[in-house]
This record gives sequence, C-alpha cells and structure tokens, in this order.
Amino acid sequence: MRPAQDAFSATTADRVTTPTSVARALVEALRVRQWLKNGLVVAAPLAAGVIFRPDVLLDTAVALAAFILASSGTYVLNDVGDVNADRLHPTKRYRPIARGDLPLTLAKVTGVALLLAAVLIPVLGGFYTLAMCIGSYAVITSLYSRWLKHEPVVDLAVVAVGFLLRAMAGGLAAGLTLSPWFLAVASFASLYIVAGKRYSELVNLGEEGPKMRPCLEAYSASYLRFVWSIAAAVLVTTYCLWAFEVSPSSIADASVPWLAFSVAPFVVGVLRYALTIDRGAAGAPEDIVLSDRGLQVIGLVWFLVFTCGALGV
Repeated sequence: MRPAQDAFSATTADRVTTPTSVARALVEALRVRQWLKNGLVVAAPLAAGVIFRPDVLLDTAVALAAFILASSGTYVLNDVGDVNADRLHPTKRYRPIARGDLPLTLAKVTGVALLLAAVLIPVLGGFYTLAMCIGSYAVITSLYSRWLKHEPVVDLAVVAVGFLLRAMAGGLAAGLTLSPWFLAVASFASLYIVAGKRYSELVNLGEEGPKMRPCLEAYSASYLRFVWSIAAAVLVTTYCLWAFEVSPSSIADASVPWLAFSVAPFVVGVLRYALTIDRGAAGAPEDIVLSDRGLQVIGLVWFLVFTCGALGV
C-alpha cells in the first residue's frame, strides 16, 4: 500500500464492523460530518456584509436547514444506488447501507422524505427561488447518482455545481444580488476541490478504481493534475480581481482594505490544500478541514480578515 493510500484511509482499520442498531445506522447514513459543506450557504450573505441583519440571518438559517435535509437525502439515496460498488471500496464498504445495518427500503423512504421536506419547507415559507435552487440540486444529484457520475468530465462539473448551488442558496433566500465575481470564485473553488478528490481516488485506488468509480478509467493522473491546477489558478485570479475591485483604492477612504489583505491567507490556504491533493490524500473535503490544523489556522485568519472587509470594519 502506498503512503498516500494510508493517509486516504487512515481510519479504516479503526472502523467498527460489528452490527449496529437501525436508528444509529440511519443517523450515520445522514453523514452529519458532511453537513460542514453546507456552511457554504452563508457565503453570499457574508460576502455582501449583511449576514448579521436579523432578517437575513433568519433567511440564511432556512436555506441552511433546507440544504442539510437535501444533502442528507441525496447521500442516503446515493448509497442505496451504489450499495454493490461501495462493498468493494476500501472505505465506503463501512457505510451503514453497504455493511447491511440499514434496510434498503427504509433508506429509500428516508431519502425521498428528506428531499421532499427540503423543497416543501422553502415553498411553505415563501422562499420560491430557494426552493427552485434546492429542487435543481435534488434533480442534478439524482441524475448524477444514476447516470452522470459515469461520464468523464461531466461528473466533475456536476459535483462542482452542487457546491455552487450551496453557495448561491443563502443569497437567493435573502433576496441578494449575486456578484459575478462571487459566482466565479465559488465555481472554480468547487472544481478545484472535486478534481483534487478524483486525483486522490485515482492515485490510491489504482487498478481497482474503475470498478468502484467507472469514470476513473477515462482519467489519468496527469489530466486530473492539469484540471485541479487550472482550477486553482483561475480561482486565485478571480478572487484577487474581486478583492481588489471592491476594496478601497484611496487612502482617503475611511475603511481599511481588508478584502485586499485577505488575498494572502486565501492563496496560502489554496496552496496548503494543494499539498494535500499532491500527496493523494484529498478525500472528503470535510475530513481535511477537520484534521488539518495548519489549514484550520489559515482558514481562521482568512475568515477574520474577510469578515472585517465584508462588514466594512
């Protein structure tokens, strides 16, 4: 086994393989750790500097709750569809449906119920554009689970769109105008993360990869490296252009150009994440964020500087 593969599945040997209760298996199938991805919902209100307005905060909370339901619903249904392939995967075989702790019928009902709730809650609250956003997410992820994930390049784009829709949700719920720069940064950040994950899978799974994820057969390590490198370059460029465009350009301005200052920790964070990708250890992004102390510190510094800029401190 390669060293990178050890990092990719560091906790595999510690997994509990004994049967668990159905209730515990159901909670596990919701992938609570991956709810961290839904933090992107606050991105647009934060970037607009209005996140702490009570009305915007409430709208964002509705979007966050709806996306948590939607993402968990798609995770469950995806695991139902991939149960046979997951049983061949070195880490996914420990998921509750793959190991047989969660009945397929119950999983299907739960997944559908969560998706319906994710769309109905915004509709009942009058958040119609948010409902359309989440409905689009549900349709795209369903198509991905059944078909698109087997299509090279398309699978990268579809997963990236899922991240992008999360980033848009808070702004749509609050009725904000989404900046083209914001959408560009969110899009290429998503592609950067997804391409890095595919690269790590290709490096670690080797010849077994196509059996577990058929689209890997069409990829080479050099191609995926090219994709995540290009995505990183465009991400940094668009972020810089956006940050310098909205930052004060005159000393006479009352506020400090915090957004321009945020470029430094942002670039360092991108480079730090690239190091993880290059080692072939870029599995689930939430695992990297929760385990990499250096990345956490960099992220905290960026967040503080960015927030100061967004709020006009």
